[in-house]
Amino acid sequence: MTKIKTNKSVKKLTYKKSGVNIELGNKFVKKIKPIVKNTYRKGVMSNIGGFGGLFDLSKCGFNNPILVSATDGVGTKLLLSKEMNKFDTIGIDLVAMNVNDIVVQGAEPLFFLDYFATDKLEIKKAKEILLGISKGLKMSNCALIGGETAELPNIYNNNYDLAGFAVGAVEKNNLLPKKNIKNGDIIIALKSSGVHSNGFSLVRKILKENNIKLNDKIREFSKTAIGYHLLKPTKIYVKSILQEHYKKNLKACAHITGGGIIENLPRVVPDKLCSVIYGEKIQPNRIFNWLKYIGNISSTEMLKTFNCGIGMCLIVDSKKADEIAKNLNNIGEEAFIIGYIENKKTNKNLIINNKNKIWKT
Repeated sequence: MTKIKTNKSVKKLTYKKSGVNIELGNKFVKKIKPIVKNTYRKGVMSNIGGFGGLFDLSKCGFNNPILVSATDGVGTKLLLSKEMNKFDTIGIDLVAMNVNDIVVQGAEPLFFLDYFATDKLEIKKAKEILLGISKGLKMSNCALIGGETAELPNIYNNNYDLAGFAVGAVEKNNLLPKKNIKNGDIIIALKSSGVHSNGFSLVRKILKENNIKLNDKIREFSKTAIGYHLLKPTKIYVKSILQEHYKKNLKACAHITGGGIIENLPRVVPDKLCSVIYGEKIQPNRIFNWLKYIGNISSTEMLKTFNCGIGMCLIVDSKKADEIAKNLNNIGEEAFIIGYIENKKTNKNLIINNKNKIWKT
């Protein structure tokens, strides 16, 4: 048996010297407890800092609940937040990407867990991120009941990653999409706040190819740096959708994320039906017009990469469409009819008419 000898020429090593500061992590947990508690709702049973988050579903008033889960991150938008040294909104993006995926199934978001990993924990930056998460969760009536903050030197070289996991619930007989989607149903669009959290690898490529820095003030956005427009947080649609869902007004919802309207809307439309979109009704935010022309991006590529101004699509009965759009506009959404459902006549799942009328010249 080989005898292990102590190398006395090497200084005594500790976990902290390897790059992981447990004491700093514990200090961070203490600092964020009031922020986390601010997100609590009926059903929360545990405080942050335990081995797991506890939630009592019976406190939420469901009779025959189905649990709905989602997990997602923010992608390369994180790199923009780092370059801009702006971390107060990226947490809203994280929440939005998860709860918007839950609510389109008719579910009410209940609780959330976050995962924040970095090479070296900086409490100020981490607290800003968590404040954004808390703000997003308050918008969604969703509780933060746990998470993980990890220092991983040598994996994240002066960088960080952010991911989330959400759970919601819906009555079994109230799941979306419904099976009664039919020819003649109307598609209502809800306006996006901007690029949201998809397509940022292409955004960064466009900026690089045109030698544009995030802090540049360009002609089309002269008042503030272009980076602030790109970092505008993802819109959270939870309360708006649940308002109409609880009135039995919705047949289906589609969250327009990566893949754009071209790939996401067909996911909730039955096989024998097709979505028809009025191209002239698509209203791209200014940022999309700018990205298209400065990047020389085709209309099809834009529509399958970005939300292009549409953050959510709702499928409703034609007799209720105008009333639903009015209801949503009355609570601050920008809702408008963008198309309809018809019997499938081609091999396409989605048709966009007058595509050439979408973009401003």
